[in-house]
Amino acid sequence: MPKISKILLLAVSVVLVVTVFLGVNSSGVSAATEPQDGAYRQIDVYSEVLRHIQTDYVTVPDINDVTNGALRGLLESLDADSSYLSPNDYKAYKDDKGGKAQVGMNVSKRFGYATVVSVVPNGPADKAGLSDGDIIEGIGGQDTRDISLAMIQRMLEGQAGSNLTLAVVRPRKAAPDKIVLIRTAAPPPPVTETMYENATILYLKPGVLDREHVQQIESKLKAMPKNNNKKVLLDLRDVAAGDMAEATRLANFFLKTGTIAMLEGQKVEKQTFVAEPSKAIDASAPLVVLVNRGTAGPAELVAAALLDNKRADVVGEKTFGEGAQQKTFELPDGGALILSVAKYESPDGKKLQDDGVTPDVMVASNINDEADAVEDETTGTTVQKPLQKPSVTVDEPLTKALDLLKNKAA
Repeated sequence: MPKISKILLLAVSVVLVVTVFLGVNSSGVSAATEPQDGAYRQIDVYSEVLRHIQTDYVTVPDINDVTNGALRGLLESLDADSSYLSPNDYKAYKDDKGGKAQVGMNVSKRFGYATVVSVVPNGPADKAGLSDGDIIEGIGGQDTRDISLAMIQRMLEGQAGSNLTLAVVRPRKAAPDKIVLIRTAAPPPPVTETMYENATILYLKPGVLDREHVQQIESKLKAMPKNNNKKVLLDLRDVAAGDMAEATRLANFFLKTGTIAMLEGQKVEKQTFVAEPSKAIDASAPLVVLVNRGTAGPAELVAAALLDNKRADVVGEKTFGEGAQQKTFELPDGGALILSVAKYESPDGKKLQDDGVTPDVMVASNINDEADAVEDETTGTTVQKPLQKPSVTVDEPLTKALDLLKNKAA
């Protein structure tokens, strides 16, 4: 293909993405508004950059790689959940029916790389010592900077018993650790229930906020003895998966009135989710919510709703920051855009995706960021031992939450 044709092909690809993003179509293009004027002016800059890449770069670049990289970067500059899928990636994405074995962790993208949001207790990732905030530099030899989030999430899945090789960057370490996980088909654990303080404090810990687990919480709340001294501790630490509708329902268990959340986008009409008195189960018992940096998405919606309505104290660390609604746009070449079209907001108007949830009582987690160096008996070389989570004898955030509840009048 002549050079000029390659440049035109890439320019057309960029124009196509910008056109879809702006909601412009071929039957009625209007560049009269200032945002559109700016976008079309920027295309001239793109074309100039492409010309220099094509004519002055040290070697003739692969135009497909350049195109894919440009489009992926364009989408990821918006937010972590927006992705560009090449035709091959999109075909694999559509063919993926789900239901495969997992490695027990939720991921997103931060600073261009895949990042661990949270791990499932006792799952493969947890047993390998992976923690919230670990950077996954590579998956199966591929650099995660070059893979969209949608495809990264797909690559973590596989057949039960199959291996997944990761290159993981630890805090304060120069070289990544090579970690091999074995995928398992274990279902999410049920809601953990514990009674504290002579059975007056009901501690509930879900692993995911889907219909089944929210239903379990509902049943446990309803089964708690009807007395005047009951209190509730809801532990949402490392809860990053689930459904926003179920999160709204869970928040409603503790609220009779008030706004739970809002959802709005450029072309998505604002929706306000309001508590319904008939769905409240326990709207008056003292309540504390635990969160950490692995709390994301649906769990953040619950924490924000209860905090902003002054229904609960929220204890722990600032949460991850997730909460957008995506839509898929198919492209003429067989590829696709997965684009965030609306974001969830807290009752106070903060976007979960941008701001996360900041607790009113800050308490750091007990996490060991150091990995030990050991000698490989086979080669005699020094290698890094996989980081092991410390055996915490005192859960400081939990202790603080219990102290707060003890001092609250039932």
